[in-house]
Amino acid sequence: MSHSEATRFSAQIDLAARRLGGMVLEATDEFFAPKENLLEPAPPVFDPTSYGDRGKLMDGWETRRRRGDGHDVAVVRLGVAGVIEQVVVDTTHFRGNAPASCWLEGADTGGHPPDGSTSWAPLLSDTPLQPHQQQVIGTQRAVRVTHVRFAIVPDGGVARLRLLGRALPDLWAEADPHGRLDLAAAVNGGRAVACSDEFFSSPHNLLMVGDAKDMSDGWETRRRRGPGEDWAIIELATTATLDRIELDTTNFKGNYPDRCIVEGVHAPGVDVAELSSQRWEELVPATAMQPHARHRVEVEPDGPVSHLKLRVLPDGGVARLRAFGTVDDDGWRRYGLARLNAVDRVRAEADLLACCGSSAWASRVADRRPFTDVAQLLEVADAVWTDLGADDHLEAFAAHPRIGERSAARWSSQEQAGAASAEQTTLAELAEGNRAYEERFGHVFLICATGLSAEQMLVSLRERMGNDPATERRVAAEEQRKITHLRLDKLLRDGGAG
Repeated sequence: MSHSEATRFSAQIDLAARRLGGMVLEATDEFFAPKENLLEPAPPVFDPTSYGDRGKLMDGWETRRRRGDGHDVAVVRLGVAGVIEQVVVDTTHFRGNAPASCWLEGADTGGHPPDGSTSWAPLLSDTPLQPHQQQVIGTQRAVRVTHVRFAIVPDGGVARLRLLGRALPDLWAEADPHGRLDLAAAVNGGRAVACSDEFFSSPHNLLMVGDAKDMSDGWETRRRRGPGEDWAIIELATTATLDRIELDTTNFKGNYPDRCIVEGVHAPGVDVAELSSQRWEELVPATAMQPHARHRVEVEPDGPVSHLKLRVLPDGGVARLRAFGTVDDDGWRRYGLARLNAVDRVRAEADLLACCGSSAWASRVADRRPFTDVAQLLEVADAVWTDLGADDHLEAFAAHPRIGERSAARWSSQEQAGAASAEQTTLAELAEGNRAYEERFGHVFLICATGLSAEQMLVSLRERMGNDPATERRVAAEEQRKITHLRLDKLLRDGGAG
């Protein structure tokens, strides 16, 4: 099977899966059946003879009958933050007690439990539901969330809830100080995007947390009766230079592969159907597998990779694949851009304001999302800045500390590192120059200070004192443009506003 023939494989994972850490935090009512059943991994079952003191025992979440207006709600914490693309609402076995409809809202709380101040974004509007049926519904917004509110209208029972999509965690927090982590792990954003066969179990299992509990918790193909091999393609969380790959055959004792090969390719953003035409590099040569064992292989790739191809010869089962390495600068930029595109508007504007202090600029740039690449982001940033007026420029200038003054803002402190080590006489001259400049022009002296010494900044300040106000505002605006570019790059690479 070619890569193009495998494109029907779904790269989505259940972001609320229990094994990733998903949990139902609360529900308005669970009189007949508990809320925890919603995330039960096994298919729902039905026993017509099972009753308790509250009535029929159902394998799902079921609320009592409402006798007035309203609806019931369950709050779910995702196991890994991400963008929900499809909602699976399964009402199997709920025939005369299924809800009439449902809706879904999401929020990015930064990992904290939601409260009364949480701002919820609509992901799925009020949608009719059918009894005793698994329903797959596309969401209406591509926004990153950590929690959802699932509402059933007006009441009733749902057997299972699955929130399928693309993981987008706080990757910067998961990496060590050198940017090293398991790039294949689902909780870090790795995902299986294609495979030759998943007869017994899915390659998504390769990337799950912890050890596999049994053979079903790995990737296993059917038995081959002819030539060939099986394969799975993994898209890493972002591009990185790998140094170690682990292949784990735990629980596969009579059905492990004879050999495994792992290949890598640097093809970020390339469609799965086109990956077969790319130049793949062998990272792990044909290596004999042992039953029920972990295999660790040190690798030395020529450069960063974006995808891995696990080849099992000729067939069999692998429990886990781990790919440890260090994210490169372009990898951080790509990941940061994906994050900027997916965060809610409030977060996007706050992050952009740290790059340029004009509220109009931040709002208009946020409006232009999603960006296809960093070049487009910078192009939009420049175009919006050029279109703004004097008041917007002054607002941005005012967000900067004076050159030579201490700042609590991390990015400002980094940019003015040249002033921090200056002699006291130079700092005193800068302070006097700042005062005179502000008296003449009505705003702080603004300069792209990265890489400049205090003496160089002082020379520039004195030279610019000879400008007329209109010319100087244009000069300061150009300096702000340069600073904005540097800060956008920092935002994408380290994920935190300065």
